[in-house]
Amino acid sequence: MRTTIGIIGAGPAGLFLAHLLHRAGIASVILEARSREAVEQTIRAGMLEHWVVERMRAMGLGARLDAEAHFHGGITLQSGTERAHLDIAGLTGGKRVTIYAQHEVLKDLIAARLADGGEIRFDATVTRIEGIESDRPALHYGEGGVARRLDCDFVVAADGFHGPGRQAIPAAARREYSRRWPFGWLGILCHAPLSWPELIYASHADGFALLTTRSDSVQRLYLQCGPDDDVAAWPDARIWDALHRRLASPGWQLAEGAIFAKTVVPLRSFVCETMRHGRLFLAGDAAHIVPPTGAKGLNLAVADVVVLARALEAFLHHNRSDGIESYAARALERVWKVARFSWWMTAMLHRSPSEDAFDARIRAAELAHVMESRPAQAALAENYAGLPM
Repeated sequence: MRTTIGIIGAGPAGLFLAHLLHRAGIASVILEARSREAVEQTIRAGMLEHWVVERMRAMGLGARLDAEAHFHGGITLQSGTERAHLDIAGLTGGKRVTIYAQHEVLKDLIAARLADGGEIRFDATVTRIEGIESDRPALHYGEGGVARRLDCDFVVAADGFHGPGRQAIPAAARREYSRRWPFGWLGILCHAPLSWPELIYASHADGFALLTTRSDSVQRLYLQCGPDDDVAAWPDARIWDALHRRLASPGWQLAEGAIFAKTVVPLRSFVCETMRHGRLFLAGDAAHIVPPTGAKGLNLAVADVVVLARALEAFLHHNRSDGIESYAARALERVWKVARFSWWMTAMLHRSPSEDAFDARIRAAELAHVMESRPAQAALAENYAGLPM
């Protein structure tokens, strides 16, 4: 096959990019190693920044989101048993955040892309990327036991942290920065009614906890745990006991329900500043990972491809190369700001195994300042709702 833009990965970055290119009259093909069913059923967190929702609506992708999502004008911060409402809408001129699970976003993007006649090759595993330093790169992939090749003008690796895209860049050419956090998150899904009208970010002596939602009857909750904890070490009774302790507040009760999914995710921060090498571009998790505390992963992936789509359109339609040459620099301006915010939220709300009494009191003072200071809340709200795009 031949196309203009070969995209590896049918995640948020790859699918949003394909839609943006289609609107600009640029052909693309997505190669995805997993089946469509696997992509659409992999449960991930889903908090959408204000500008992402507005863009989805403008692209005709917001109908089901508007009907089913939860729209929040604020969040709740909790220290010990004390709570403070952070009025995001009031602090940002009316911006809201939207709770809409990532796999639901992907369902909408896939259905719309296929309806537009777009090509997504599921169960197509990329085995080799060649020619990225030439003007005729190619993707070699296996599909149904048959070796195939996709020739293209540019390759976009939106294939996640472990995909082959970033590895195709010579190691000596990659500038990478990383931090592995000394804790992880235990996430659960349960059948239960809403316990609180917005997200609760709780800092407790035992560790962090987060209450969020999926629907009126399905809730998503998280607990700080060890990065290598075995899910089997967390029976339901232990989970509920920890959640009740860490989220306890006078006059309020957490609603329990049947737990039907559990996962442990280690937290890490990672940035590959080499987001372009020849005719290969990195986008989304292939280029950067942020801890989920700031709820930025999907949003940052979309920001990458908005910049990249403009650059590719300028080159292909107007023969302007400045956009593709400056893609990494422009994307990284936002990447590092988001990495900073996610680092700050994570450090403020989590108890580190290595912290001493001084560190613990500094953390508590930082959170107290945010809970009491309107300017501090405004800075959090600006980042949480989404920096200008």
